Amino acid sequence: MRDIVVAELNFASLVKAALVLYEAAVDETGQPGTPEPSRSSVLSANRKNEKPDKVYRGKSGDETALPVVRRILAENFLRYRKSYALAIFCMVIVAGTTAYSAYIIKDVVNEVFDNRNLGAAYGIAGLILLIFFTKGIAGFGQEVILSRIGNNIVARYQELAYNQMLHLGVGFYSDTRSAYLVGQINQNISGVKNMLNTLITVFARDLLTLVGLIFVMVYQDPIMSVGALVVLPVAGYVLSRYVKKVKSLSKKSVHVNSQVASAMVETAQGIPVVKAFTMEDQLEKKVGKLIKTGEKQSNGIALVNARTRPLTETLGGLAIAGAVAFGGWRVIALDGNPGALLSFLTAAMLAYDPARRLAAFRVQFEKSLVNARMLYDLLDTPPRQADKPDAVAAQVNKGEIIFDKVNFAYVAGEPVLHNLSLTVEAGKTTALVGPSGGGKSTIIALILRFYDLQSGKILVDGQNISDVKIADLRRKIAYVSQSPVLFEGTIRENIRYGRPDATDEELFEAAKSAKAHGFILKMPLGYDTPVGELGSNLSGGQRQRLSIARAILRNAPILLLDEATSALDNESEKNVQQALDKLMKGKTTLVVAHRLSTIKSADKIVVIDQGKVAEQGDHERLMSSESGIYSKLYNINQGKGRKKSTKEADKGTSTSARTKSRKTA
Repeated sequence: MRDIVVAELNFASLVKAALVLYEAAVDETGQPGTPEPSRSSVLSANRKNEKPDKVYRGKSGDETALPVVRRILAENFLRYRKSYALAIFCMVIVAGTTAYSAYIIKDVVNEVFDNRNLGAAYGIAGLILLIFFTKGIAGFGQEVILSRIGNNIVARYQELAYNQMLHLGVGFYSDTRSAYLVGQINQNISGVKNMLNTLITVFARDLLTLVGLIFVMVYQDPIMSVGALVVLPVAGYVLSRYVKKVKSLSKKSVHVNSQVASAMVETAQGIPVVKAFTMEDQLEKKVGKLIKTGEKQSNGIALVNARTRPLTETLGGLAIAGAVAFGGWRVIALDGNPGALLSFLTAAMLAYDPARRLAAFRVQFEKSLVNARMLYDLLDTPPRQADKPDAVAAQVNKGEIIFDKVNFAYVAGEPVLHNLSLTVEAGKTTALVGPSGGGKSTIIALILRFYDLQSGKILVDGQNISDVKIADLRRKIAYVSQSPVLFEGTIRENIRYGRPDATDEELFEAAKSAKAHGFILKMPLGYDTPVGELGSNLSGGQRQRLSIARAILRNAPILLLDEATSALDNESEKNVQQALDKLMKGKTTLVVAHRLSTIKSADKIVVIDQGKVAEQGDHERLMSSESGIYSKLYNINQGKGRKKSTKEADKGTSTSARTKSRKTA
């Protein structure tokens, strides 16, 4: 009766999980509840700053399983109820045929061997063949159905996680390593799939099989069956102590494995730097240490899983040894039924696998529970920039932008913009210059509503951008960054992201205007050439010109250029600048530039220093003031500054340079 006693102990846990199936459809008042909202409704509501009813958000330190399991079942069980019903039907057949194969041993011994009935032998042989054939077909159906359900669950949660990633604010990714995030998502989604399939197989297959076999045992010999209950309290106490370690080990394992995945991705992306700085040995030691830590934690989980084995084997061996001794004595001394004894022992032996799985159920369940909680932590993270419930469509025609007494800080207590007021005139080019860390790129980010203001307002054509729909606002803006970003796909697809409904002719014209058409045609497949990872098969100038082509195709009234040529060589800068000049015609353009020679022709130049407007005017006016910040920066930029000017400029910018450059420049 190996492992049966331990499996019976888990019955209480299974009953508790079974209650979840009922409570998933019944609220706390005891009345039938409405199904929990779909994930799409949750995301939609989050974006409107609403809190949907009955959405699990978890409490800090809440370690109860019920809310998480209820949510998983509410989101998945009804969706797959027909498939689950068919899978459960197959499992019932497996459980029934397994139990019957043990029961029929009694007839094999009594009818075939004792009575020497050849006809019974043929009949029982045919019946056994039918039993195992039926069991095989049912097992095949169960495995295929559950695999398809599991794969669909993985695909659905991957879509949900990616959808959520798209709608989280830029600030979220400033605090989260991308490769680490992806590694964590993949591990946690697998945990949710495993939890559902484990619940179904434990209830419908293993538990039913075990119950059927125990029924056969009780039917054949009630006295020996009752004897198995004596060791249950001891097994229960030991198993409960093992399970407590699973939660912390599982969470640590997810974190470490995500760190390893993150390190591998970053190494692949930064391999030129790795080679140039001979970082191989350092990274090998660092990542090797992480891998060893992950291995150690995985071994810890495996040890917890395996610790039940000696106990179950010993108790099972004790039960079977007792059954053989006691049953043999009854058959020999009291003329008992040998067929019933062998049937009992066969049922006990067949109960080993389901009993072992039931014994490990609690450990696996707790591990999957950790994964589910971590996944829902991500899915329930509200966007930091969300539309107001009464947000209206953005109406942008001319493209005038006004900053009215804007105050902003990335981190509380560390302001970046101080009571800043600024007007970007419609249809004209305004350039932002100034020391690094002054807040120039922050201004660009705030126009795009990557972040929300602490106070003040930003108006676009008279509309407060906090009152309009974010997606509408961004459709009216074309953006070219210092570091062009290209995505998985072809050159054609990357340009078309600017305006998905654009025709090929419009796309080609945009590429020509960006001076990209020529080099694209020289590529192996032209516009259908796949872009390498982050555009690795293109030069910096080529990537930037594709980025500009995307902006030209968007044909938006507002153009934001954040140091679009600062990282290019002279030849590439010349080509890109010519493309930008075409792009800027007739548009409200805001340019952030460090190379001041590129913005001499701007209609207005605004000097931003320490989060404030220090100077503004055209090039000639600002150069007329020799003591002005712009004049000093321009002379330094052109190599005409003296040591005195350099020291004065440095003195005026020392405070702003301490601001976190990754957030402001």
